[in-house]
Amino acid sequence: MVSSVTDYPYPPYDPTDRSGFSYETVVKRWPIILTGIIDTIYRIDHDISVSLPTLAAGSGEVSVAEAKIAEGKEIIEKISQLKYDMARDRPLGAIPADGEAYVEEYNSALSKLAESHQNTWFTAPWLFAECYLYRILRSYISQSVHWRTFDPFFGQKEETFRGSSKAIYQLAATIHELDVERKAIREDKSKLAVLFKEMIQMCLWGNATDLSLLTQMSHDDIAHLQTVGKDAQAERLRYILKDDQDRVIAYLESLTEKDARIDFVLDNAGFELFTDFVFADFLVTFTPYVKKVVFHPKLIPWFVSDVTPSDFKSTIPSLLSETFFSSSNTPSDPKQHEYLQQMVTRWQSYLDSGVFELSVPIDAELGQSHPKCNFWTGPWPYWDLQEMAPELWEDFKGSSLVIFKGDLNYPLLTGDVQWPVTTTFETAVGRFGGAFPILSLRTNKADVVVGVPQDVADKLDAAGEKWRVNGKYALVSFLPRRA
Repeated sequence: MVSSVTDYPYPPYDPTDRSGFSYETVVKRWPIILTGIIDTIYRIDHDISVSLPTLAAGSGEVSVAEAKIAEGKEIIEKISQLKYDMARDRPLGAIPADGEAYVEEYNSALSKLAESHQNTWFTAPWLFAECYLYRILRSYISQSVHWRTFDPFFGQKEETFRGSSKAIYQLAATIHELDVERKAIREDKSKLAVLFKEMIQMCLWGNATDLSLLTQMSHDDIAHLQTVGKDAQAERLRYILKDDQDRVIAYLESLTEKDARIDFVLDNAGFELFTDFVFADFLVTFTPYVKKVVFHPKLIPWFVSDVTPSDFKSTIPSLLSETFFSSSNTPSDPKQHEYLQQMVTRWQSYLDSGVFELSVPIDAELGQSHPKCNFWTGPWPYWDLQEMAPELWEDFKGSSLVIFKGDLNYPLLTGDVQWPVTTTFETAVGRFGGAFPILSLRTNKADVVVGVPQDVADKLDAAGEKWRVNGKYALVSFLPRRA
């Protein structure tokens, strides 16, 4: 039976608690995000207007340009009204019948929330409301003719990716060093175990680049979060409040078929997707355990920085481009650029041969429906995956490990309800757990946390740290397949 947002085991996090992350989200984060989209569309409309005099009078080009400008203005009006309604705690409106996934399901959930008087911006469960926000934004855009394939966050994602060159070159040099000793590494379990921890932490803290949360951070702040040096890795170990790394390593070492498939449920584009590629490369190139990696994106722009098929498709060409990073961001050692080219060329060969694979066609357009991808932009916790996406569920049962990246996946795994911190991860994921092995890599940027000793949580609370939401702490949670 599909979960109702009004029938969870504990109350969901919502903005009625003014001291929590949810309230700050409605008051600050969402308005900033909406304003950014309005500004982006306005700038595009302005640039088109400026170009009109250069087009032949009366031509089809002029008609198209004028129609796009008019549609842009309509989208801006809708988003402005949404922002106005949000600030005044008005009810969340129905999703229009736009021909894309889950219109009826979202609207049914809205009706149930209305019955319990939880259907306004300051009363709705935070996670549902944020999922709804990106779905309604997609609806505004998808109902247009000239903006249907527009990702309002693409430029922001690409700009941040361009600013990640220092960490990218550093990681490429590290992988080159490993490549020199590839044979010895593959044959030495102790070396593999050490390196596997390095890769998990790299992938974990790569999640620090989440554009929906970095609404008030400078470029230098973001660069600091992306530090990937070995000293930084060792320092960060003490910030992992739940650490199942050894359990994951032992599990991988136990794989006997030597042709395991790993699935990545992706989170952020840009630098984090780069670290996902690095981790996947390590698994298939340097370990004897993994033969194939499947990546799972979102099919609509989602939580600002989540990976879409177009983000995935553009990543390797961008990294291979001689001009993607600015001249001021070129590596001090020219060999680092060569190392990056070698590594990324290998990734392309893996994509060409099927060793790396996207779960949907790589040319899938925004808004396209797919049974293995629609679920990720629905309004439910992952408890409901089997019922709502049976084809995806069956596919995951054939995976040796499903890795859930980032902070959004974690609340969806656990339902984003107010579990006591000592609740086990297995309890929190409910009926979702056990059918296939899962690994959650999450830096804490929302309230829900499980699997942490009470004394640890009490100490952090007493210190006055916003440890649940500040991105400083993390959780590595593993759940094996049920015997």
